[in-house]
Amino acid sequence: MKRLLIIVAALAALAAAVYYGLIWMITQPAPPLKAGPVIELSQGQIQAGLDRDNSEVLQINGIPFAAPPVGELRWRAPQPAVSWGGVRDGTPFGAECMQLRSGSGEFLSDLLNGLGLNAVQRHLATVVLENAAPPAESEDCLFLNVRSANVGNADLQPVMVWIHGGSHQSGAGSQDPYQANQLVENGVVLVTINYRLGVFGYIAHPALSADDPRGVSGNYGLLDQVAALAWIRDNIEAFGGDPSNVTIFGESAGAQSVTEVMATPLSEGLFHKAILQSGASTYNANGLETAIDGRLTMHEAGLDFFDGLVDANASAAELRAVPATDIIAHIPNKTHLGGYALPTVDGVVIPKLIGQAIGDGSIHNVPILAGYNADEATLFYPSIQKPTVLVPEFPDALEDRLTFLNDIYGEADAAALVSLYGLDDLETYQMAETDMLGDDLFGVHMRHLAANNTAQGEPSYLYHFTRVPPSKSQTIGAFHAAEIFFVFDSHSPLSGLSKEDEALTEAMGLYWTNFAKTGNPNDVGLQAWPTYNAATDLWMTFNPSIEAKPNIRSEKLDIMERALVRRVAEAVPQITPPAEEVLAASGGQESAADSLEP
Repeated sequence: MKRLLIIVAALAALAAAVYYGLIWMITQPAPPLKAGPVIELSQGQIQAGLDRDNSEVLQINGIPFAAPPVGELRWRAPQPAVSWGGVRDGTPFGAECMQLRSGSGEFLSDLLNGLGLNAVQRHLATVVLENAAPPAESEDCLFLNVRSANVGNADLQPVMVWIHGGSHQSGAGSQDPYQANQLVENGVVLVTINYRLGVFGYIAHPALSADDPRGVSGNYGLLDQVAALAWIRDNIEAFGGDPSNVTIFGESAGAQSVTEVMATPLSEGLFHKAILQSGASTYNANGLETAIDGRLTMHEAGLDFFDGLVDANASAAELRAVPATDIIAHIPNKTHLGGYALPTVDGVVIPKLIGQAIGDGSIHNVPILAGYNADEATLFYPSIQKPTVLVPEFPDALEDRLTFLNDIYGEADAAALVSLYGLDDLETYQMAETDMLGDDLFGVHMRHLAANNTAQGEPSYLYHFTRVPPSKSQTIGAFHAAEIFFVFDSHSPLSGLSKEDEALTEAMGLYWTNFAKTGNPNDVGLQAWPTYNAATDLWMTFNPSIEAKPNIRSEKLDIMERALVRRVAEAVPQITPPAEEVLAASGGQESAADSLEP
């Protein structure tokens, strides 16, 4: 008996050692990259690092693509990057852009619960999150990162430029889900970028507009994205990338940013294809002095935001003098102002409502690959659709919901949606609301963009990602951003990846890089992915089998698209700046691109 107890105790000690040893390994900071070659850029020399997993891949991180937007350059269009002397260390990442860090705990808790992790996995994940060092952040944050296995080769590779998501208010190009080699090992050069966020990236204000030679303000984050693309055009050959074959891609607000880049005349010639994962800014904007749906104008939102920080008549210089930390600390006081981080239809950077540009073909039409996930809204339904419906409140909640739907869709279409989603059933109401929210925020916009892009003569490829987490107790389904880990092959060690998921990951990486190379995701050995057109309505589905299927949620999306088209048409006269204001802002020139160098 004593011997058995000793054996059990030894096994327990060994298990504890392995368990806590695993925690120690996971929570340790990654060692510095080993030094690679020195690369010559127009700004100076930079030291590359050897990737830890594949020494054939070089990482060149923290490259400034514009001057630091600080002091007098805060809330101005980005200026050219400054040169440096000596050899710059390109192994560490640059600082992330300023952003509010609080408020993510509940979201992460919901994510861990929804994934259906077991107790050990949950504890490990919690320890990792609690021990993660906060990233460095600064207003001096306009950096990009390059991964390449093609430095020094004469045969240039296609370039993929990732624009991160985060509601235009958070995130960075250096975040872990984007730091993987699958795309690079498939034969592309990968670039991830930072851009100014939230108040620093999108706020508009009358004083800032008055201080600007174009008479406009806002859209600084978008201008940063354009500046990064201009830098890539001028410098990417040094990393083995082809400046004439650039694909921009992003997820959520990153995909919205892709449509914003497509909509600005300033991006002409800077990209050649686009991939949009769950996002398009079809209806997501306001004007400086105009607004839709009862929102504040961008000038009004800016004045409201700075109320309590500066005098109501503060000058641009006084706004720029407010410490960045005070601005961040002030954000929780203005939670009613989510609109301050919207892109601005100013007639210059964004000439018109993006939904209008999509419909009339004035957006930069290029080959696109676009889609969304089956359960987009499971993680943020409780915060967006509050109050969450309680069972005793169901009849009243449904009545209120019907009034809302009638206003948007009309009585007949609203009744059809209630039936199609099951909103009239107590047992299915909340899941129906969640499904409808995901289709409304993402699905209808992705299909609308693809159909219009095809109508303009450019190939479009549409997907629907339906793969759910492997745990039998998971509750979040194919959640928002789940596909990122398959595209990049950046799965967590805790994810319990199956052979099927490994195959799905490899296939999605190939589809994405094939598209970046040729504008067509297809290749030998892959399931054929047909081009999209409204008549056949064919989508590629990933779960983990890969199959082209017609009419994904077509009846629901048809109704939503009718309403979307109508709302865009109604918004155009409300939000479009008067022609004389556009002409004055652009310096009297017809093309806004001629009047602004990013």
